Amino acid sequence: MTIRAYQETYLHKAQASLGNAFDYAINSCEIPGEDFVKFFTASSVSKRMENGEPAFLAGKSGIEIAFDVVFETTGKQLNKAPQEHIGRSREYWIGWAVCYYQWYSARSFSDIFKTLSFDDLQNMYYTLHEADITKFVDIVDEKIRERFKDTNLKRIRTSYGCTQAELSEHSGVSLRSIQMYEQRNKDINKASAEALYRISKILGCTVEDLLEK
Repeated sequence: MTIRAYQETYLHKAQASLGNAFDYAINSCEIPGEDFVKFFTASSVSKRMENGEPAFLAGKSGIEIAFDVVFETTGKQLNKAPQEHIGRSREYWIGWAVCYYQWYSARSFSDIFKTLSFDDLQNMYYTLHEADITKFVDIVDEKIRERFKDTNLKRIRTSYGCTQAELSEHSGVSLRSIQMYEQRNKDINKASAEALYRISKILGCTVEDLLEK
């Protein structure tokens, strides 16, 4: 079970806004893609979108998002007129697709862009931009798992916004056990049914979600 920061009703607007932000910054303002990715992940804008703030999901246009990102990180103001496009540009698709994956996975934008460079995403565009978004999700999921070897317990706990100490306090499972499960020094699949039930109840997931396949 993934705990998402905002409702799906905001998703399409957020995707369009981030897609337009990438398109405008890169194509109209001629900012190199890798640079705009660095600006975006370093800015408070990316964190506010991750946290589901309506003002940044539905209240700002893509141009306004690009303006905020660049001004906050470089102090420069963007003033180029947006270019006209027939259909979605490659850069639009990158912002659009990454926004969907961030919502779907509850991963940070920073983690996503650490796993996939702007060049990687450009190369994916040609085979995936007309495919169902779930194909993009499956590919990114696999790459994320290769890079970040988090256990299910750690992934669910951090998505829930709970510290190890808080989980221990509320579940009654020792802090040391939780730490050892997350570090794979202790096999969570062999934990007692009671411990698994207590942890799952606090994190709002099933016992099966905690087990490692």
